[in-house]
Amino acid sequence: MAVVGTGLIGTSVGLAVSRHGVTVHLMDQDETAARTAAALGAGVLAAPAGPVDLAVLAVPPGRLGPVLAEQQLRGLARAYTDVASVKAAPERHALAGLADASSYVGGHPLAGREKSGPLAARADLFEDRSWVLTPSEATSQETLNRALETIALCGAVPVLMGSRAHDSAVALTSHVPHVVASLMAARLQHAPREAARLAGQGLRDVTRIAAGDARLWADILQSNAAAVAGVLRELQADLSDLLAALNELSAAPAGESSPGLARLVDLLDRGIAGMGTIQGRGGAQAAGPVRLRVALGDRPGELARMLASVADFGIGADDVSPRSAGASGASGLEVELGVASLRAEDVLRRLVRDGFEAARADQRVLTGAMP
Repeated sequence: MAVVGTGLIGTSVGLAVSRHGVTVHLMDQDETAARTAAALGAGVLAAPAGPVDLAVLAVPPGRLGPVLAEQQLRGLARAYTDVASVKAAPERHALAGLADASSYVGGHPLAGREKSGPLAARADLFEDRSWVLTPSEATSQETLNRALETIALCGAVPVLMGSRAHDSAVALTSHVPHVVASLMAARLQHAPREAARLAGQGLRDVTRIAAGDARLWADILQSNAAAVAGVLRELQADLSDLLAALNELSAAPAGESSPGLARLVDLLDRGIAGMGTIQGRGGAQAAGPVRLRVALGDRPGELARMLASVADFGIGADDVSPRSAGASGASGLEVELGVASLRAEDVLRRLVRDGFEAARADQRVLTGAMP
């Protein structure tokens, strides 16, 4: 394999597939970045002597077309894919400049961090995460199969969809959230010192992703401008309604109810309902999260011990719903966990290994052993 671009994603791809014995050739205009990726174990420096099976182009959307055409012309690989978070426009420009469009399939791993660069890379970055492929009419089955094999080596979950549908989806789920985080973070630039001292975890959660590379994100937003603008217009309408409701509430006499309160509650309820569509961490959400039931009994500290047991799977207190165990004929406390479907069996095995009685929530009897 060849990886062109050794930032966070490219280096993480190299780390992930190198674990399986794949030889990865690292290429980057920034020699320091490529050397850093190699030092981390993501692959070897320099271009290969002959064509590799697959080249992963980890470059910004605006550079994809020229880089793809250049590397195909030099015969770098038998097949090519990319990791850009925008697909339609880059794909159109890339295909226009290719001598052989059958060797290219668009790709986008739905994984990342708020940090950038090779030092932020992780071999497990893609595990259980969705990885979109957007084959065109020209994409060959061989090219698609090589991309699918790479996704499997990275531990990700393949999702096939059209490039325009992809761009509309990520405008809502990724690009606009980044813009909103940046706008909120920008409000803090000239905040009084007292406000900074009162900053809590909620503010950190809202602004965390604003720390991404500004130039890269400008390129992403430019490439998907129409879809992002559409989502922002809908958000603007909600903000206008919220502002009107707050103005009504601020003008209402003390102790009097106002129609603005009902609109405010409705907006907050819609937010809670929207959260329900993305509950369960991890990658593929199509199958929905699996609910696991765990019996804790009455021993002090059992909930903390259980959370420590499953922390490696990205499960925290926010994923736990406690309930009385009396309904099932047991005593003490039971909890339900929301777990990504691909990890459910692994989480069950971990819980049982650590001495907990656990089962899927739709099973009647908690199990004390797993195969």
